[in-house]
Amino acid sequence: MAERKRDDTASWDAQEVRRAQAEHQQRHSVQKRRRINPLMYILFVVLTSAILAEIGWLLGSDLCGFNKGPKEDVNIEIVSDDNIRTIANKLKDAGLIKYKWFFRFYAGMTGAKDEIGIGTYKLNTDMDYNAMINGMHNASGNLEAKTVKVTIPEGYTVEQTIKLLAKNGVNTEENLLEAAKKSKFNYNYINNNSQELSRLEGFLFPDTYEFYVNEKASNALNRLIQNFDRKMDEGRLEEVEASGRSLKEIIIIASLIERETDGSDQAKIASVIYNRLTGPGDKAGTNGLLQIDASLLYALPEDHKTITKADKQMDSRYNLYKYAGLPPTAIANPGLASIDAALNPEKTDYYYYALGKDGKHQFFTNYQDHLNFVNSSEYKGN
Repeated sequence: MAERKRDDTASWDAQEVRRAQAEHQQRHSVQKRRRINPLMYILFVVLTSAILAEIGWLLGSDLCGFNKGPKEDVNIEIVSDDNIRTIANKLKDAGLIKYKWFFRFYAGMTGAKDEIGIGTYKLNTDMDYNAMINGMHNASGNLEAKTVKVTIPEGYTVEQTIKLLAKNGVNTEENLLEAAKKSKFNYNYINNNSQELSRLEGFLFPDTYEFYVNEKASNALNRLIQNFDRKMDEGRLEEVEASGRSLKEIIIIASLIERETDGSDQAKIASVIYNRLTGPGDKAGTNGLLQIDASLLYALPEDHKTITKADKQMDSRYNLYKYAGLPPTAIANPGLASIDAALNPEKTDYYYYALGKDGKHQFFTNYQDHLNFVNSSEYKGN
């Protein structure tokens, strides 16, 4: 019994020692904590708050469109393969946003994928996130809507373009024709007071497009005009101004080149047009008459393939055998090569050209040489 009592006493003593040690360590830890410099603690809190406030300000500024370098009319193209991540990348690369992850977060919270649609949009750094998303809205559909790709060839007329769009299910031919005649398009080179198809001629840029199936007709046509507007960049507009002619006149000349070219001689054909418009004429006396068959064919029914003597007497401003100068509108939608040729014609003395059986045009400075070629076996004829 005495032994057991001593053991119990020893055990109790050991427990007391451990408890005393634990209390000592706890007091020591508290003392260590109390040794933290209160000034350092305050400084830490202030710095942390400042950092968080700065981050909040930066994110808020990006969200609200504050403190960004000025960028106006930045073109952002959205295609059906895009998603919020790739759209954020495009906006970042264009300098419209700073924080891609934050834009993605905002877009996800606001359901932006249901608002953004395919198309090319003009945005700027004054826009906040919401304005950008609204600016990329397409009333015809969103990124998940069914689409179709359509390639519009260079030299197609408005009527041919509309038929191609209708064939591919963009909208009905009837709706597209009505939109082409009556819709208002916000471009100063389009006559919104006219209800003729020809008011859009030359401005529906030939290219490959992705449309919504059953897209709103005016939206579809506006996309083509918007592409033309984008292609006529600052450099080309400066060339237009330097030419002394209006944009409309340049596009009319480009359309004549487009319908007459064999694909390699745009600048030479341009020289003939300008020589006839501005030159003194040669001994045959062109007298400002362009005598371009393609313009007369534009005024004739679509199935009319050749020009007759009777056709050349037709009373139409598109009859350039009868009326000097340019036709009243473009006769097709030219590509960039023809537009650039109209802006930069070759310097030649040519007044005539004719198409050979080899598919190439031959150019002449005088009527007799031209006539000799036309009467030869090398001439392709109408």
